[in-house]
Amino acid sequence: MNRAAAPNSTAVGPSRPSDFQPEPFVHRHIGPREDEIRDMLAVLGHASLDELTAAALPPELHTSRPLNLPPARTESEILRELGERARENRLFRSYIGQGYHGCVTPPVVQRNILENPGWYTAYTPYQSEISQGRLEALLNFQTMVRDLTGLEIANASLLDEATAAAEAMMMCHRLRGGPTRTRFFVAEDCHPQTLAVVRTRARALGFEIVAGTPRSTRLDDSFFGALVQYPATDGAVHDYTDWAAHVHEAGALLVAATDLLALTLLPPPGAWGADIAVGSAQRFGVPMFYGGPHPAFLATRDAFKRQMPGRLVGISRDARGRPALRLALGTREQHIRREKATSNICTAQALLAIVAMAYAAFHGPHGLRRIALRIHNLTRTLAAGLKRLGYTVRPDPASASPPAGGPPLPFFDTLTVQTDAAQAREIHERAALHRINFRRVNETTIGISLDETTTPDDVREIWQVFRGDQPVTFDFEDLTEPLDESRLRPVNYLQHPVFNRYHSETEMLRYLRRLESKDFSLCHTMIPLGSCTMKLNPTAALMPVTWPEWAHLHPFVPPEQARGWHRILEDLKSWLAEITGFPAISLQPNAGSQGEYAGLLVIRAWHEHRGEPHRNVCLIPTSAHGTNPASATMAGLRVVAVACDRQGNVDLEDLRAKAAAHRERLACLMITYPSTHGVFEPGIREICRIVHDHGGLVYMDGANLNALVGLARPAELGADVCHVNLHKTFAIPHGGGGPGAGPIGVAGFLREFLPDHPVLPAGQRPGRGIGPVAAAPWGSAGILLISWAYIRLMGAEGLRRATQVAILNANYISRRLEDCYPTLYQGPNGLVAHECILDLRRFHHVTAEDVAKRLMDYGFHAPTLSWPVAGTLMVEPTESESKAELDRFCEAMRSIHAEIAEIETGRMDARDNPLKNAPHTADMVGADTWTHPYSRQQAAWPLPSLLEHKWWPAVARVDNVYGDRHPVCACGSVADYTSPS
Repeated sequence: MNRAAAPNSTAVGPSRPSDFQPEPFVHRHIGPREDEIRDMLAVLGHASLDELTAAALPPELHTSRPLNLPPARTESEILRELGERARENRLFRSYIGQGYHGCVTPPVVQRNILENPGWYTAYTPYQSEISQGRLEALLNFQTMVRDLTGLEIANASLLDEATAAAEAMMMCHRLRGGPTRTRFFVAEDCHPQTLAVVRTRARALGFEIVAGTPRSTRLDDSFFGALVQYPATDGAVHDYTDWAAHVHEAGALLVAATDLLALTLLPPPGAWGADIAVGSAQRFGVPMFYGGPHPAFLATRDAFKRQMPGRLVGISRDARGRPALRLALGTREQHIRREKATSNICTAQALLAIVAMAYAAFHGPHGLRRIALRIHNLTRTLAAGLKRLGYTVRPDPASASPPAGGPPLPFFDTLTVQTDAAQAREIHERAALHRINFRRVNETTIGISLDETTTPDDVREIWQVFRGDQPVTFDFEDLTEPLDESRLRPVNYLQHPVFNRYHSETEMLRYLRRLESKDFSLCHTMIPLGSCTMKLNPTAALMPVTWPEWAHLHPFVPPEQARGWHRILEDLKSWLAEITGFPAISLQPNAGSQGEYAGLLVIRAWHEHRGEPHRNVCLIPTSAHGTNPASATMAGLRVVAVACDRQGNVDLEDLRAKAAAHRERLACLMITYPSTHGVFEPGIREICRIVHDHGGLVYMDGANLNALVGLARPAELGADVCHVNLHKTFAIPHGGGGPGAGPIGVAGFLREFLPDHPVLPAGQRPGRGIGPVAAAPWGSAGILLISWAYIRLMGAEGLRRATQVAILNANYISRRLEDCYPTLYQGPNGLVAHECILDLRRFHHVTAEDVAKRLMDYGFHAPTLSWPVAGTLMVEPTESESKAELDRFCEAMRSIHAEIAEIETGRMDARDNPLKNAPHTADMVGADTWTHPYSRQQAAWPLPSLLEHKWWPAVARVDNVYGDRHPVCACGSVADYTSPS
């Protein structure tokens, strides 16, 4: 009988299971087989994974104890366990609203986008030529948001409505703020979580939040902006036209947090004077997911586009002059502008934005309007019935025909009911017996929000609950009054053909497949992006995400209805604590960038608590992720750069000098470990000691944690705070640019400063919490299931082995390509960590971008281009890729090197060659004429293996400069599309 190898044995890995044991998942997750691992180790000159690991890691990392995690489980076992946990959730009908609504995801969209690895395993569309499908979908999303908000340009996308409002506040300050303009007005009837997140952001930046009612508040020249909710959190629809004019007279900008479905009936914010509109597109087919992930949006006027946060898709042209899509105006983004960026957001919610776009395309403008009218008419009828029962209802349904010039509706889908405290308690208790949740606005006010899933029977049951559990004696026919639809917004939105062509399931299915066919994902080949960890996303871990018991729970339901959820969340927190070494974990940050921001706020709060609020200097090595300086600035810190030496490591002498120079004001150091240069640099403990000796704390960027799991813990290295990219290390898919999750772990003395949330009971809040950093208490809870399942599938030994094989695969590629593309930085014993930077700077006629584009012809996504060092490619193969796939990639890179040699020696034209013209599309190769000095076969099939399977880019090389000089960031009008596609 086989026996599993001990964690520290010299064996290659765990042996095969016995005849009585099921196949462990780790054997399916890790790409190379055991004989292949032995061959790869032989290339590197090592006898075992443990020996390789010992050589790659500095001695100071060899002291970590083994992980203490539950034993690994099979896929069928974890699915059974998740099914049991799901049944612990109690799925009531929730009329809580507050920005979260039940909706119906069209099955054609759920099956073909949300549950389709062709969509969820794709990466951020930085390589435009192989991302045209998701770029088109995101351009459609931008067009949808632009049309419905009545503004000129929209992004795609942001993280949630509350953080979108905070981003809008920062945008207003960039445009209108100054030394004397430091105040921001927020209407009291905004969603409470939005107000709380905005307060958190404002506190860090030194802004003053003034909360009040627009009618009773006059702004002066100390204000740079204002935020209103439209419709308000209590359901009221206000006319802000006059107040918008007042805001502008004061020199400020007006932000409207709004509801896209309501805007199919109401005048859009752009029509009554809003400068920026934000909100969530969740109710466009995206489940509530117990709080997220959800696609947020921000729309604004064209004049402000260079100050927008988030990603922006634009129309450019390719090398043949044909239309092509790309991410536009990238110079706004954090990876380029660093501390001067418009935002620190890196991961957005692309996958969910695409779902919302498809929902809008499937229903079309008239279908969306029908859904909205149905919801509104049910709400009107509910209000009339409650009023007949003797309740005071706000907004008053008697104002259903408001005066001319005002809003066309007094409310859209939300009401509040006034009672006394005793009556309110009785109603909530009766509602619970009916498996119904109402919103507890306060002790005497009950909120009710209807949605797409509400039926007339649901309304009758609500009446019954309010009538002491007695059926009412009236029905809809007794209460229905005709609605004057002539006063509603005309259907002058979503006129582009994409929103008017695909209303049958057949047409929608084919459209989604056409888009998918233009995209490159992990379904095709490896995506060797350095720092981004494009590993296997286990199917078994993804499957439960859309189960109703997990997907359809409102984030603000009473905790006893979410016991299954909380068992999952507590498990995940305890496992992340064990893996990182930090005793306290917050799951709230819903992106890695938000984890950075939250962790830095915790550090600031600790200094302030100790009476040292002046500590505001953040030291950041020049090799850091672009999000690091952007996050530090957003947290109100002053960035001071620390140099790196010629080996790419932190320059210890420069660090000592900077720490000493800023001793009195030093707040922290941000450092990525292993470093962004792909090595386990020696001296990490000394780096932490230097910072601690000068009064600062150490923030470790956990982007590269997948090279440490099971080998070392950030807390043991000297870090005080660390964020964990669950969408990298712990297998949440990238979704074409999101969703993501970035929990943080902190040392015990920082526990009381972790993020809190207004809906959490007082006993569950940290004593001195920094406030919320996301709209929902547990961030993007819906995808935390994936990381829970991944850790459960792998177990302690599996996670350790995955880390070791990731290190093996990176070093194997580095060694196989070293004679063609030297690895720029190496750590101890000439080894790298989990990724390697290939240096292409010695070529005279060929650039790293040329190689990136040429790889598309070979059927590969490019590695990370020219980051963190210009003229290089950073490669991260991950543990999931097989030796055959690694060899195929190396073969492609070596073949490209042979082409480079032809160009560099003059045997191939320096301008007209396969690299400069890459990528080659099918219509280019199939054209009647071919004028290039190389053959069509060399262009498209440079290796024999490509004759078996060939993936074609949708467009030729995209002209980035043209796109930035002529930015067009929405679909054209109907007149621009006179012929069918």
